[in-house]
Amino acid sequence: MQAIIVGTSLLRSMLFKNWEEKTIDTPYGKVSVRKASQYVFLQRHGKKAVPPHMINHKANIWALKSLGIEGVIAVSSVGSLKAGLRPGAFMIPDDFISFSPNPSLYDYEMHFTVPVMDADYAGRMHRLCTGMEMEVVRGGIYIQTTGPRLETRAEIGVLKKMGDGVGMTMASEATPRMEYSIPYVTLCSIDNYANGILKVPLSLTEVEDQVGRNAATIEAVLQTILAEGF
Repeated sequence: MQAIIVGTSLLRSMLFKNWEEKTIDTPYGKVSVRKASQYVFLQRHGKKAVPPHMINHKANIWALKSLGIEGVIAVSSVGSLKAGLRPGAFMIPDDFISFSPNPSLYDYEMHFTVPVMDADYAGRMHRLCTGMEMEVVRGGIYIQTTGPRLETRAEIGVLKKMGDGVGMTMASEATPRMEYSIPYVTLCSIDNYANGILKVPLSLTEVEDQVGRNAATIEAVLQTILAEGF
């Protein structure tokens, strides 16, 4: 069984509407998921759509582990740190940097984890996306900031020297799943150029418009996975 985790770009998606809803009690709080066949769907922001810095990642990953999840297929939204990585494209990161406190499922015992993204899942996702003739880059460094505010132009001036895309959730989601040794891949939707990459000011309206366009492509990817497997 595999999990599909999505963010706010698919809050209004009808793709999982008819799946069986289930509430799971975890040591960190309740988590709502939807199940169908060999897949479990989880909205990382929860039913009430909490902001990124308030997501209960520990509860989310604990709930998936309790259901016997063998792998996670995630979708994330990022701002591009490179002029050549344009909005409308997609990236499958193979590493990350986090400037946010990352949650751990082992708060009271010594349990060290080597953070590694899953190469097999990344390869599967890349083959699927290229087969759909999407503009997708395999590999890249995801940088996580805390949010909910976007980064300043000065911050982006530093971050663009270190990575390829900037977001607010993936590192905190990937870390606890690594502690459980669950294979994980995230398909990053490039929804905008990060603040300061272009000379023109960043417009939230333009970001929202691009999110909507990318959401249609993401839904097509997920429909293909559900129909053909992953």
